[in-house]
Amino acid sequence: MSALPYEVVIGLEVHVQLLTKSKLFCGCRNEFGLPPNSATCPVCIGMPGVLPVMNREAFELALKAALALNCEIAPFTKWDRKNYYYPDLPKNYQISQYDLPFSRNGWLEIDTAAGPKKIGLIRVHLEEDAGKMLHDETGQGRDSLVDLNRAGTPLLEIVTRPDMNSPEEARLFLEEIRLLLRELKVSDCEMQEGSLRVDANVNIHIPQADGGFVATPIVEVKNLNSFRAVEKAMAYEAQRQYEEYQQTGKKLGEVPKATAGWDETLGMTVVQRRKEEASDYRYFPEPDLVPVVVDEAWRERIRASLGELPAARRCRFQNQYGLSVYDARVIISQGLAFADYFEELASLVGDAKVAANWCTNQVLQVLNERQWTIAEFPLRPSQLAELLEQVRKYRINPQRARDVFMRMIQTGTSAEVLVRQMGLDVTFDIEQLRQLVRQAIANNPKALADVRSGKAKAIDALVGPVMRATQGKAPTDVVRQLLQEELQKA
Repeated sequence: MSALPYEVVIGLEVHVQLLTKSKLFCGCRNEFGLPPNSATCPVCIGMPGVLPVMNREAFELALKAALALNCEIAPFTKWDRKNYYYPDLPKNYQISQYDLPFSRNGWLEIDTAAGPKKIGLIRVHLEEDAGKMLHDETGQGRDSLVDLNRAGTPLLEIVTRPDMNSPEEARLFLEEIRLLLRELKVSDCEMQEGSLRVDANVNIHIPQADGGFVATPIVEVKNLNSFRAVEKAMAYEAQRQYEEYQQTGKKLGEVPKATAGWDETLGMTVVQRRKEEASDYRYFPEPDLVPVVVDEAWRERIRASLGELPAARRCRFQNQYGLSVYDARVIISQGLAFADYFEELASLVGDAKVAANWCTNQVLQVLNERQWTIAEFPLRPSQLAELLEQVRKYRINPQRARDVFMRMIQTGTSAEVLVRQMGLDVTFDIEQLRQLVRQAIANNPKALADVRSGKAKAIDALVGPVMRATQGKAPTDVVRQLLQEELQKA
């Protein structure tokens, strides 16, 4: 595939709802799925004369996330009012942070095809969420309803630098940040519930003959409700900007920044309006909340609670257990409990690669098929380790080993009992197998001729008769090795 005639430049604004019991400045429940407008009070719907009180748990969760994202923590931070008028914002302003956010200048590393890449973070700040608009979906377009349950929910905003240069990198960043925040129990990051929302800023740099480049105006794409949508929208918008540049020949510096929506049905971005600047929001300090002072003791107490972060554990798995980058990434991406399962299995089996293969293939396949978490998986590491010991002891071939594995899940019977019941507790004399191999070669002259002519897969026609003769119990790796030896002699 040829390289694109432009460079994509992407920055993300990630909004994450925090896992607190109550809202940011009042005692209303912070819970998804409640009846509309049932989790509201005079504070979060902006009645006259009410006063907000900061939720300490929300601030500590935000602080935890910022430290994990390698941010500089401000010793002094204040609150600001961000003023705008929309039906889902009953106060007509949002309590947020403007010029003195509690953290800034962080980074998060992602694993790209070209190797590790650090994505810079401009700031991580805390604010309250707005409500939610529910529009008529009958096609009549007559009614819009508002649910204010979400108004006042603690929201973490993570603003990246424009360091991502492909839609794939944007997706990798989002996957990594979701994994991190879930493991820290900062947020559940469920996009379908709105607890993780993404706005993406994208433009392109078009190389010029003089060695410089022309930059198109930034477009902020909203309504991105999945990582796949982020990836598709970024690719579409970049190409749209390039085609517009080719067709119009406009002086791009005179074109204002814009906001666009992503239409999943049409698979395209739709430019909606001019993008607001900070001055449009008329920020001013929030008069009803005192600033927050984060001293060293508080900061270090939160830092000590972080534990081993996913990126560090992924690196350790490669160094300590010799896992490939791929295996380590798959295991860590399933979450802390799955990684714990692997580590316990690896220690019991004494072979991390075998443990990783079973976890990333058989175990993960069952979890995905049955929609289980690893906590719901019926086989504990000790039970699976027993099966792997039986496989090693009797050199059970992979297919029969998987059969035992599935029966263990279905019946709860131990591996040792099932291996005995299925007649797999047998050992084969090498000379006995060699005789069966020689017989298979003698009885299949066409397969022999195909192997000699360079058709490597023709050896499978010789493996089959040996496996049938042993009722599928012979170790296939030994059968193949003996076949190679005998074919060299034939």
